[in-house]
Amino acid sequence: MIRSIVIALLCVSLADATAFSAPPAKPNFIVILADDLGYECLGTDGGESYSTPHLDKLAAGGMRFDRAYAQPLCTPTRLQLMTGRYNVWNYTSFGELNRKETTFAQLLKPAGYATGIFGKWQLGQEVDSPQHFGFDVSCLWQQTRRPSRFPNPGLEFNGVERDFTNGEFGPDVVQAEALKFIDANRERPFFLYYPMILTHGPFIPTPSDPEYDPKAVNENAGQNKKFFASMVKHMDAHVGELERRLGQHGLLEKTLVLFIGDNGTGKGLTTRWRGRDYAGGKGLSTRAGMHVPFIASWPGVIPAGRVNNDLVDTTDVLPTLLDAAGVKPAEPSRLDGHSLLAMLQGQLGQPREWIYSWHPTASREFAAEKTLKLYADGRLVDYGRDPQQEHDITENTAETTAARERLQKVLSRFASARPAELKARDGKGYQDNMKAPPANRTSRKKAA
Repeated sequence: MIRSIVIALLCVSLADATAFSAPPAKPNFIVILADDLGYECLGTDGGESYSTPHLDKLAAGGMRFDRAYAQPLCTPTRLQLMTGRYNVWNYTSFGELNRKETTFAQLLKPAGYATGIFGKWQLGQEVDSPQHFGFDVSCLWQQTRRPSRFPNPGLEFNGVERDFTNGEFGPDVVQAEALKFIDANRERPFFLYYPMILTHGPFIPTPSDPEYDPKAVNENAGQNKKFFASMVKHMDAHVGELERRLGQHGLLEKTLVLFIGDNGTGKGLTTRWRGRDYAGGKGLSTRAGMHVPFIASWPGVIPAGRVNNDLVDTTDVLPTLLDAAGVKPAEPSRLDGHSLLAMLQGQLGQPREWIYSWHPTASREFAAEKTLKLYADGRLVDYGRDPQQEHDITENTAETTAARERLQKVLSRFASARPAELKARDGKGYQDNMKAPPANRTSRKKAA
């Protein structure tokens, strides 16, 4: 009897190995970064307020990570995602990416990848910023300026400003360009980075709503929290359209799709999640501010319906892409992220024991395990049982003492990591430094 069970289990194991073989050489990559979308928003993660059928389907056919963390705000997360490094090394100020840094596009491009970025930039106003950081093609909002992003938007196409005036919806324009990129590069390896404009406020009707105003020139017109649900639905539909386009070109099994949020849902928004109300916590170092959805889809490589409970954060994306592409970074010791490729293939991999988060003030710098978090100012909290972090742990038990020692070692390894030339800028904090372009500059505007 036992022998029969062993044989049966072995057969199942062999069947899995056959069905989910090694990744193809030079797979395509699509990395989608949703703006201001917390963990509680997707149906697959227990959300009950919004319609996300396409993302739910994506998760059902692949893997979702139940303990994925980003930074509390978007610029810090974008830096970590694009460089695979914690902010302590390279954060300068809000809305800026240090031009000395190396991004995932710069590492994949020499390996033969076509690279494109579509969506929200907010990482420097230089005309050549996307190309400097390795992207062949770009269609972006908030690169050289900050006009409307929603109705009748102002966008930059490879640094050239274009204003739309016929009722176009910014996210739809960007979506069309992303689809064109897939069409144009379907015969070669490509990397599509999609930092979405949705679902960031202002919360206004989308073109699928009767209230949508195609003549609006002020993106704040008609703003109401009730339209957040519509924006989530519209964003989800865009993800579904990307997947359909991959299927039309026969690229589903050749493409790793990663979907992740950049920080928690905006404050003032309350979502029904697993039978209770969940308040958005963007900007906070609590779970509501940093716990984000993370889905990986790769038919034929990732076993369907998997839920991963290991700690992951946004620094893990870059090394995962490099690992899957067979690209070796010149200085792997500079990376803080861990490759998730083995986990995606159903193997154990090397799960993280901790994550780290840096901010110019010690009250926001911490190291965390799955449930316990130690701040640089000495506060220890159980964010598993106390997600709002309302109570510090003050008792010294064997468990808390051991946790403090482990987490303090993590904090100590980064104690001298901050480059001296950046320390002087830390007082700026997380303020948006996006300045209006000089009035006398030469216009690069092109009518759409």
